Amino acid sequence: MHKLHLLANENFNQIQNSQELLTLLNEKGRDVQKILFTLDYLDQLRKLQVELVKLQSHIIKHKLRVAVIFEGRDAAGKGGSIKRFIEHLNPRAMRVVALAKPTDRERGQWYFRRYTKVLPNAGEIVFFDRSWYNRAVVEPVMGFCDVGEYQQFMRQVPEFEHMLFESGVKMTKFWFSIEKQEQAKRFEARRNNPLKRWKLSPVDQKGQEFWDRYTYYKEQMFSRTHTSYSPWVIVKTNIKKEARLESIRHLLSSFEYEGKDEAVTRVLPDPNVIMRFHRSVYSD
Repeated sequence: MHKLHLLANENFNQIQNSQELLTLLNEKGRDVQKILFTLDYLDQLRKLQVELVKLQSHIIKHKLRVAVIFEGRDAAGKGGSIKRFIEHLNPRAMRVVALAKPTDRERGQWYFRRYTKVLPNAGEIVFFDRSWYNRAVVEPVMGFCDVGEYQQFMRQVPEFEHMLFESGVKMTKFWFSIEKQEQAKRFEARRNNPLKRWKLSPVDQKGQEFWDRYTYYKEQMFSRTHTSYSPWVIVKTNIKKEARLESIRHLLSSFEYEGKDEAVTRVLPDPNVIMRFHRSVYSD
């Protein structure tokens, strides 16, 4: 790196105020706006994570069962968001579920059976990094299920979720929405980063080629599985950091928990980033 771009301790020791810091960053060729955005994001994230800890205490105290589903196209930011949700939660009262493809034995069982085993217990919150909705979008797009299996799933899933609702499971279903060009950029970044290359599976690499197929099945899923007791919540994820903050806010806004009125940051989500699915206004 060129010497002009290096920041040494003596640079910071000479700074007396925020304006001098901004001047220094500009002189060193740093993107000041990006730095300010990141600092604000980290500040908001920490405050929201404090609220998540409060929410978890409420869930434990009142023995609630909470399931949070993260669905969306590949590279939409589901895993990164889950990481920020759980970073400071008590691991004894929280799980992340990311099931591998079904075994031969599981393929011969009722489709939902393997998911019933990992549903939240009393006083627990479970984050699903993909869920039973694999059968609604990924499987038919990639040919991993036949027409009969797909149609049976689409008939059964509202009934399955209604049973969960009646049994007291509080469910949030996120769809992380990403634009085609942004997905392509993230795929390329994964290819070029040896630490993230493992994230790029053969299925992921079909995401661009089969974009329109994904869109068709996604819209079918919304139309047939969005219900009053289990609605879809759409999160715009072209800006990852924004999506993380607003999805946390949505979950927090769904509960009344002890200490919520003492929050030092906004807990209501931005409607320009996150919205409930509505047939007449949503298209992607």
